[in-house]
Amino acid sequence: MTLDTIGGAGEAWLIGALVLGIAELLIPGVFAIFLAIAAAVVGVTTLVLPGLPPEAQIAAFALWSAVTVLIGKRWYKDFPVASSDPQLNDRAARLIGETVIVEVAIGTDDGRVRIGDGSWPARGPVAAIGERMRIAAVRDGLVIVEPING
Repeated sequence: MTLDTIGGAGEAWLIGALVLGIAELLIPGVFAIFLAIAAAVVGVTTLVLPGLPPEAQIAAFALWSAVTVLIGKRWYKDFPVASSDPQLNDRAARLIGETVIVEVAIGTDDGRVRIGDGSWPARGPVAAIGERMRIAAVRDGLVIVEPING
């Protein structure tokens, strides 16, 4: 099979770039766009240099893929995308400031507090069963509580 049906290798690379660009829109993540840019560069190069052998095209694609991925990695490091909810996947951070009810009295030993539909180990000042406390911190699955008025 030859590439004459679609116009040649340059056009094939550009179609590949378009497919990768569309895939980037449909698939979560930011990676295919860098491969799309690499394919577009090779496509334009192949249009300018029509006699470029397939081995050179593949090598150029590999090289440009590495270059664009490294540029993209640097870009996202220098210009991070701000999240509308930075604590989205940080359950412990989301708990800080929440009001909880003591289930097992907190004294010299750790007690337990009710958080949602679960019970978590808790440490803090002396508190009786049923007392309301505020979460001040979470360390290794242990909730550190403080009195609501303090």
